[in-house]
Amino acid sequence: MELTEKRLLIVGPNGVGKSNLLEAVELIGSLRSHRSSRDQDLIKWNEDRALIRAIATENEQLELQFRRKGGRQARRNQKVLTRQLDLIGPLRCVGFSALDLELVRGEPALRRNWLDRVVQQLEPIYSDLLARYSKLLRQRSQLWRYWRNHSEKDREVLLDAFDVQMALVSTRIHRRRKRALSHLQPLAASWQQRLSNGMEALNLEYSPGSYLTGEEQEEPWRISIEKQLAEQRLEEERLGSCKVGPHRDEVEILLNGTPARRFGSAGQQRTIVLALKLSELELIGNLYGDPPLLLLDDVLAELDQTRQLLLLEAVGETHQCLVSATHLDAFEGDWRKCSQLVEASSLRVD
Repeated sequence: MELTEKRLLIVGPNGVGKSNLLEAVELIGSLRSHRSSRDQDLIKWNEDRALIRAIATENEQLELQFRRKGGRQARRNQKVLTRQLDLIGPLRCVGFSALDLELVRGEPALRRNWLDRVVQQLEPIYSDLLARYSKLLRQRSQLWRYWRNHSEKDREVLLDAFDVQMALVSTRIHRRRKRALSHLQPLAASWQQRLSNGMEALNLEYSPGSYLTGEEQEEPWRISIEKQLAEQRLEEERLGSCKVGPHRDEVEILLNGTPARRFGSAGQQRTIVLALKLSELELIGNLYGDPPLLLLDDVLAELDQTRQLLLLEAVGETHQCLVSATHLDAFEGDWRKCSQLVEASSLRVD
């Protein structure tokens, strides 16, 4: 399939492959699927592998293969990559689907994951920090479980060593999350105003899982977190889980000063998620000078007509936009005329 216009409109009934196409673009652009964290779920039944291939800007050829045995394999211009992260760049993308509504409605981990994805697009090396912290946290929990049944005379020494490492990595994660959210806040607020016709104020507040004192400086924060880790050991021993660190972070989403999770309507919550995604797209575009692809899967559901029109006016102006829908009723005038139309039934592979 060749994209010839800024707007690609994929239309067809449910179950014929619209979301599949958008998911494939998301996977090769970000290495992630919004639908599943298991690669096995991305391979057609009774097949051993799946392959996504794309030609991006400046004729960059990208390939991402999923194998039932052997994991993933990434290629860039026919060269096998030792790091999958090296595939990110030529085809950055920001996606929206109905599953993203859990960003507002769901648990804090979902908002942390969203913010982490933004930071990873800005700083790909951030993935290593997350992996390092996850490993430290997992090993720390394993030690507490072991100590329940075994004595260990050097326990305090070992915990001190963990505290030093965890405090350093925690500080670097906190700083990057806080910085990214401070950049996203004005952009998201502006998009919420635009999509609600000036009726709604959106605020994003970073609530860290560590007590962060003073200005955003690594050394004071590291020392403070190290102290907090030591002070919570008795409770950690009793409960078996660490109560300080980035794994306890929360992103508070407030609409007109009230928690959107509890008081926002379905349409307002959908608008908030769109504002978050559009702010992400704008931030990445400002940094790299080339806006990512915008992927909108069944985006108009639960939006009233005014919000539908405001959204359609906003997307596809300065960036390439792929939109799926079950019908064309909401797409009128110039928007429809200036779009490349694909009948989704042609996407089915037998």
